[in-house]
Amino acid sequence: MSLYKRGDTWWIRFSAPSGERIRRSAGTTDKREAQEYHDQLKVELWRVHRLGEKPRRTWQEATVRWLREREYKAGIKEEKAKLRWLDQFFGDKMLNEISRDLIDEAAAAKRKEVSSSTVNRYLALVRAILRMARDEWEWIDKIPRVRLFPEQGKRVRWLSPEDVARLLSELPTHLADMAAFTLAMGLRQRNVSYLKWESVSLERGTAWIEASASKSRKAIVVPLNKDAMCVLKRRLGLHPKFVFTFRDKPVAQTSTKAWWNALERAGIEDFRWHDLRHTWASWHVQNGTSLQELKELGGWSSIEMVLRYAHLGGEHLKTAASRIEGTNLAHSNQKGRLRLVVSN
Repeated sequence: MSLYKRGDTWWIRFSAPSGERIRRSAGTTDKREAQEYHDQLKVELWRVHRLGEKPRRTWQEATVRWLREREYKAGIKEEKAKLRWLDQFFGDKMLNEISRDLIDEAAAAKRKEVSSSTVNRYLALVRAILRMARDEWEWIDKIPRVRLFPEQGKRVRWLSPEDVARLLSELPTHLADMAAFTLAMGLRQRNVSYLKWESVSLERGTAWIEASASKSRKAIVVPLNKDAMCVLKRRLGLHPKFVFTFRDKPVAQTSTKAWWNALERAGIEDFRWHDLRHTWASWHVQNGTSLQELKELGGWSSIEMVLRYAHLGGEHLKTAASRIEGTNLAHSNQKGRLRLVVSN
């Protein structure tokens, strides 16, 4: 039988002209609509087989292939979460049915929940998948234009040493140690949460992040400064495997009630855990660390990623600016031409 039910939903089942067995949901509880979908699909598969037309692909097929090809990438869990949310708009659509209007509808719905910059991360994912389907997989010939919301400059929120001292004094011990280590090393939260003793050498004063745990997918070796060493020595013997634990488990979540309550008691507003990394980077630049050095210390993949901190450290330019001191450009009263006046 070509049509059958699973629960309340109709499914279709038949053999395509190529011999492939087709079995998929019609996505409807209406038998007439299911029959129409069945007939349309049979005609489509006949045209693909006999006339050489491209088969129509679904958004679901595209997301499955996208995730399969990117399973080794950092941030794949976040992408899966975004795709689950997008499924309510695109889940039952063929790729050539995804229009600009439908994308704008999804963007408007998400904009009610989050900021424009966060919505843009969803839109960028949709755009990337559609471009891949067109340019790499050759599943479709054209795609709609995806318009992103305008964004303000990258957010850089950092604390003064006095603010940090107040915050650390209000945090419970496990979070205080993690925060102090982050401020000393600039590591991302996940790398601190799951740091293992086997990845630390107190003798050599180094720690390393495996490529599989690095956002850039490159192994990172970081030197331990005195502040980081002090934190590690306090943690020695508390757990045989992980450096930072609470109730004998890694501290997977840092933005907890304890974190927000400590911020409130310390009188600090608009500050996230990731801003500890911003604080670390800002302190470095303000104390003379070059952007190239900061890039290597922080494990960023490109210098563009650290340019957001450039405005915090202009001290290194003072020497360059002073090289032409004593040379003045003055206007001449004759014919409006410039006259170079060199003062000795």
